[in-house]
Amino acid sequence: MAAGYFAAGKQNDVGTFEFTIRHLPRNREFVVAAGLHRAVDYLLNLSFEADEIAYLRGLENFQNAPAGFWDYLAGFRFTGDVFAVPEGTVLYAGQPVMNIRAPLIEGQIPETYLLSAVTFETLIATKAARIVRAAGGRDVIEFGTRRAHTPEAGVLGARAAFIGGCAGTSNALAGFQYGIPVMGTAAHSWVLSFETETEAFRELQQLLGNQTVQLIDTYDTIEGAHVAAKLGKPLRGVRLDSGDLLPLSREVRRILDGAGLRDTKIMASGDLDESKIAAIVAAGAPVDAFGVGTELATSGDAPAMGTIYKLVEIERAGKTRYTAKNSPDKQTLPGAKQLFRFPEYDLLGLHNECAGGAEAMLKPLIIGGQLIEPLPPVAEIRERACAALAPWPSGTRHTGHSLLLKKLAEDLRSVNVPA
Repeated sequence: MAAGYFAAGKQNDVGTFEFTIRHLPRNREFVVAAGLHRAVDYLLNLSFEADEIAYLRGLENFQNAPAGFWDYLAGFRFTGDVFAVPEGTVLYAGQPVMNIRAPLIEGQIPETYLLSAVTFETLIATKAARIVRAAGGRDVIEFGTRRAHTPEAGVLGARAAFIGGCAGTSNALAGFQYGIPVMGTAAHSWVLSFETETEAFRELQQLLGNQTVQLIDTYDTIEGAHVAAKLGKPLRGVRLDSGDLLPLSREVRRILDGAGLRDTKIMASGDLDESKIAAIVAAGAPVDAFGVGTELATSGDAPAMGTIYKLVEIERAGKTRYTAKNSPDKQTLPGAKQLFRFPEYDLLGLHNECAGGAEAMLKPLIIGGQLIEPLPPVAEIRERACAALAPWPSGTRHTGHSLLLKKLAEDLRSVNVPA
């Protein structure tokens, strides 16, 4: 498409592309936006090296591409504008995540990367929010890297899970890169490497001191609890990773309390999700924290989301033409838009409209290819998300359309109706 735009003389046309949530994932009433940091990094650093251009030039698809296109790619940089909702924002179906206004080729090339990067982290942040809510005030720790689809996805998933409300992650690289609290326990292999459970627990205590959390279910959970209780302090907590967590947690709590370890916490893990956690909490199990891996790192029940990236207007020689799809079930709205958020409802309007008393959710981020201010740290993003999630957003929140947007859409569709 970029080569075709160039060949057609469109490289100086300015297009506005809109990243929108067409459909919410299954079992979701809203999503928590995340992943913008990767979109920004990509756009600010997007370029083509000589070997990459040589590869593309050698593909049969490009045999008819103008020679000038390759010179164009050699000097390619993103010089456009980006307006986007801040990470941690709650969004609903039909609402825009970002607008990209740039020369047509510059706006077209990033489509796939932006959809992938933002959609993935948004899915994980949203899943984390659901799990954290189910935990009812108990800490949730992200344990999912070993189940993530790549190691890189594990790091990014940990970041998104923290935005969604998790207390920390077991991924040390995520902690290093993003300042996320890191926490976890030794694995079963630690216990298995010693001749006795007592020796394994004692060595870990000597290493970790007050941060010691013993994994007590390698052989027998109740016996492991007795061993940990006999060794005593320092012991921050114990982890149950298998079995029927309700009776086990109650018995382990009794054992710890009987040894004077009332402050020692109980963590539960093992194929947990929000429904299982909600059941454990509802039953009154004495579990203080949950470690969640597979279901969180993959957004197991809803691993995909219908996000789209569409051209909504194009400017050539000072004249703007609005664009939209009319195909069944995939209709789009024309024009660069702004999402106005009122306390009671949302309003979708054109980008140059105003709405008194509302917050304009799409904020300027990149202007003329330059980041206008540093992105906030992940802890600040998490605070934003937690504030938005505190009342637990309604899935029935109404999104209206401004009169100008409605008229523009109606006028455009009347023009495009086949004779």
